[in-house]
Amino acid sequence: MKKIIFLLLVFPFFVMAQNKLTVEKLWQMGRLSDPQISSDGKTIIYGVRTYDVKANKGTNIIYAKNTASGEPIAIADAKNNASAARFTPDGKKISYMSAETGDMQLWEMDLQGSNKKQITRFAGGIGGYKYSPKLSHIAYTADVKMDKEAKEIYPDLDKTNARIIDGLFYRHWDAWHDYAYSHLFIVGYANGAIMGEPTDLMKDEKFDCPIPPNGDDDEFNWNADGTKIAYDCKKLSGTQDALSTNSDIYVYDIITKQTQNISEANPGFDRNPQFSPDGSILAWLSMATPGYESDRNTLVMLDFGSLLLNDKTPKNGETRSSNLPEIIKISADFDYPVESFKWAEDGKLIFAIVSEKGTKHIVGFWPDARGFATELLVGDFDVNEFCLQGKSTNALMFANTSSISHPNLLMKYQFTYSKKNLEDKKLTTDLLYFNPNKALLNEIKMGAVKKRMVKTTDGKEMLVWVIYPPDFDSAKKYPTLLYCQGGPQSMVSQFFSYRWNFQLMAAHGYIVVAPNRRGLPGFGSTWNDAIMNDYGGQCQKDYLSAIDDVSTEPYVNKEKLGAVGASFGGYSVYWLAGNHNKRFKAFIAHCGMFNMESWYGSTEEMHFANRDNGGPYWSQTASPNNFDSSPHKFVKKWDTPILVIHNEKDYRVPLTQGMEAFTAAQVQGIPSRFLYFPDENHWVVKPQNSILWQRVFFEWLDTYLK
Repeated sequence: MKKIIFLLLVFPFFVMAQNKLTVEKLWQMGRLSDPQISSDGKTIIYGVRTYDVKANKGTNIIYAKNTASGEPIAIADAKNNASAARFTPDGKKISYMSAETGDMQLWEMDLQGSNKKQITRFAGGIGGYKYSPKLSHIAYTADVKMDKEAKEIYPDLDKTNARIIDGLFYRHWDAWHDYAYSHLFIVGYANGAIMGEPTDLMKDEKFDCPIPPNGDDDEFNWNADGTKIAYDCKKLSGTQDALSTNSDIYVYDIITKQTQNISEANPGFDRNPQFSPDGSILAWLSMATPGYESDRNTLVMLDFGSLLLNDKTPKNGETRSSNLPEIIKISADFDYPVESFKWAEDGKLIFAIVSEKGTKHIVGFWPDARGFATELLVGDFDVNEFCLQGKSTNALMFANTSSISHPNLLMKYQFTYSKKNLEDKKLTTDLLYFNPNKALLNEIKMGAVKKRMVKTTDGKEMLVWVIYPPDFDSAKKYPTLLYCQGGPQSMVSQFFSYRWNFQLMAAHGYIVVAPNRRGLPGFGSTWNDAIMNDYGGQCQKDYLSAIDDVSTEPYVNKEKLGAVGASFGGYSVYWLAGNHNKRFKAFIAHCGMFNMESWYGSTEEMHFANRDNGGPYWSQTASPNNFDSSPHKFVKKWDTPILVIHNEKDYRVPLTQGMEAFTAAQVQGIPSRFLYFPDENHWVVKPQNSILWQRVFFEWLDTYLK
């Protein structure tokens, strides 16, 4: 990679701060998201979600602000609870989604927030939308019920709620299948009104766009003249859907009414297609390895100008082509995953968020220089999302950024470079453009965050974040927590979490050790892939290397160490509980995998279970270092108090995993507690549940580590 600039951004800390962070203050913070810039670069809009703990719910308010100066103005209030605010392509209005009349529908308002008007009135509401560039159509997603319930098959049994199931994926993430599928529609539009009847681009197809459970409106996009729309879809059903990651990019032509699969040669994920500004190129994110959901996301593109439909008989409304031009892997030589991207207005540069070496930052890719990447915005912070206006040589960027010590705030950057000399590049910044939590953070003193490189047992260098209490005194000894990351392949970056908040742990008087152990992205494909078939191996040694290394410091109380984590982090806590050799005095596992055999038989995404474990536990290819090293095999060596937390609606790591672990501790007489949430999934997102989670979390740690 050619490095042109390294910008170290130091978030503003406030010297007058006296108070420490509390969970109550955490839930007073506004959560900034979804910045969007107008086509003339003069106005930016964004959402700020705030929470009412007593009411146990959140409200999103849309703000508009002049990009040069001035204060933000609320243009959609709490009654609207608006989301997905966008400038219309002509820049004259702002569109948004709101459920204030019942179902989620599309609305428009003037740039000042006046004259709000409901645009769609579709039964059941919509899930996302995109205006065509010339404002002749709107693309939107909506659920279509296509499967029959048991009581519809047997009308005389109208009170039954039983299910008849013939294949896997009958439930996913946190919901049982609702007999409906999210389809992509287009409908005519003119002057603030819907024209004609919608066209279902996926008519009679039992597939989804966006792809569940976390798909959004980045998964469908128009070309420049509004004659084609590209979208992604995983056209597999039942057990095959559970076993595969193979999604593809489809292009629908509104003139010929034909659909073409342009990525069928790739057996892995293909997602988030975007046309270049002139419509000549289509770029998207692609994973090459089938069944591997944590494979490196590569930015690829196809010369759409040379793409021709053939005369093959359509199948499910789809036309396939055998004469596709070459798909070019733009970031093939860049050994870090691309998370999202946007085109510069002249189509000569693609700005992308990448995960690299413990942070998420902006990298530039030149479509006409395959593999050439330039670091544009790098520092000890994460870029979570961004919006862009301008050409590749002069672009205005607003980035939603965070750090371990700071929740989301909006930063403004002006990026310029000389086409003749790439070294002649400038990145200027106003540093802080908008911080919704400035007043609150003025009152809070955060602890120091330090980067520590730790030598692993196999001689590698591992990045470890160490977070210190706000009033740290090196002459004192502190209880210390090992944080075990989930994913399992999810980088320990500069995220600001509202559950696993390192500064909140530090404010309670704990040093936090957060290692980027084996099996995390951002440190090259070899490091990322090393966890496969090795759950009980090197990654666990990496955890012990991290805590042992930091424990050599005189201010660490080696008699008061704890280990905490969720998901694969919960697995790690269960595994360490039987293999820690008396290091730890307290454990907390949230939604962790405990018994790998029973987990395999009850989780929903089988491609993940098969890929990371070498197949099912009964097969000859199954990994002994996963199934034979399953945490439940070591419970007879458990000797340390453990808090088990698990959620009813977690179908990725089902509730019985936590129940089995708690039973094992109780039967052996090990001090243990079970915290159960009947209304949460793999996360804990409701305000009062989250506060309860934190209170029980620290009560447990304080009991055994203080």
